[in-house]
Amino acid sequence: MTTRDAIPAGARPGTPCGVQRMRLRYGFNEIEAWWSFCLGEHRDRIRKHLRRMGTSVIRIFVYGKPVPDPVTQWPMFAAYVQGVLDVGAVPMITFAKFHPPHDDPRNIRTFVTRCTEIVWGCMEQWGARAVSEWYWCVWNEPNNFIIGGGLTFEQYRRIYEEVAAAILELIGPHLRGAKARIGGPAVDGTHQPFWMDWIARLVSEVDDAMVGFVSWHRYGDWRPAVPSETLGVEMHGAPQAPHGPAYERLLMAQTPTYEARARGVSRLLVGRDILNVCGEVNGISHHDHRYTRRSNQSAFGAAYYASALIHLLRGGADVEMRWTATGDDAYALLSREGEPSVACLGKELFAGHVRYGDLVHFPCGPPGALDVEAVVACADGRRSGVFVHTCPGPRTVVVSDWDETLGDGQVLLRVDESTGDRVVSERFDGTVRFSGHGVAVVTTG
Repeated sequence: MTTRDAIPAGARPGTPCGVQRMRLRYGFNEIEAWWSFCLGEHRDRIRKHLRRMGTSVIRIFVYGKPVPDPVTQWPMFAAYVQGVLDVGAVPMITFAKFHPPHDDPRNIRTFVTRCTEIVWGCMEQWGARAVSEWYWCVWNEPNNFIIGGGLTFEQYRRIYEEVAAAILELIGPHLRGAKARIGGPAVDGTHQPFWMDWIARLVSEVDDAMVGFVSWHRYGDWRPAVPSETLGVEMHGAPQAPHGPAYERLLMAQTPTYEARARGVSRLLVGRDILNVCGEVNGISHHDHRYTRRSNQSAFGAAYYASALIHLLRGGADVEMRWTATGDDAYALLSREGEPSVACLGKELFAGHVRYGDLVHFPCGPPGALDVEAVVACADGRRSGVFVHTCPGPRTVVVSDWDETLGDGQVLLRVDESTGDRVVSERFDGTVRFSGHGVAVVTTG
């Protein structure tokens, strides 16, 4: 590594924008469209885009989701897992859930048996050593009644400890000194208060050997982007969201909370060999396009996701996992035919130029430039700056105002509201010209 790579000149002394090693791994949840991703005729195209987005962890579910039952449909479930491996990613198998009562000893024993049978089956098919490096998530949003059953922490801890102990007994002999990647609680941090209690208690009350990661979820909002009465939505005492440009500004204003939350969780993990995982990331948490006006997948969605990634990087998260990768709903970045959304193209730009292991810093820009966020990454002579425009309307960014070392950039790549469903490549003249929300990269290679 050259001296120039080691000391990015754009990192200004005395600012909070320090240099750090890029440790965030990119990931996805692959759920409803698992067939298209694993066995469908367009699977190669889907996987190509997943690789371009730097995907290294993919979360798959057993129980509680429309996916193959690993007991009665093992060949289909095995194809689901193999699809993850074929991308070059590591599976995060999520065990969620069983029917109440959740504190019934027989229910818990049955659940533990089902979970360990899956682990054993995976070890038989893919090898014990390989499987010992996978992620194993116990439950999904236990603090959300609709999604996870509304467990108390005491109920969850008992289930977690029994499942984790059984998994550890199977994979422990094959870890070679590494820590088992068992974790949870995949807690709902969007709708529910006191969500950090679950993480604080998990890492304090459960044997350290059985907690390899903690997982939390964050969306910008859950309310419809259109008047709720037009959809017959029950607001459960919440006010109706503002609409149009006001709602987009409100959503984009939420992305700094990813940094604050990641940093807060990191403080709970100081001195512990436990990964900090944002297990679900997205703008509006609803599958119906009528609720989202396609905000999750548009140029706005590209800017929202890229901004969230910058803040997760700054906050010290270890893994981010978009909900979701593939499907025909209002979440997915890719269609079942492998057609990329604008937000997918934005993620490809980001992940292709900010890579695991890079040295990164966060230039502060000129005073008052609150509508632009940036990260600069460098390694082995490659130097790239990613710029995110978080507001509507045109914006010209003078790159030297942010980082003078990017002045020798050879290529400018951009996706925004004017480029359609494609990335444009332009000769770099020292500026980036955005037409509304978007993501751009200035790079030397």
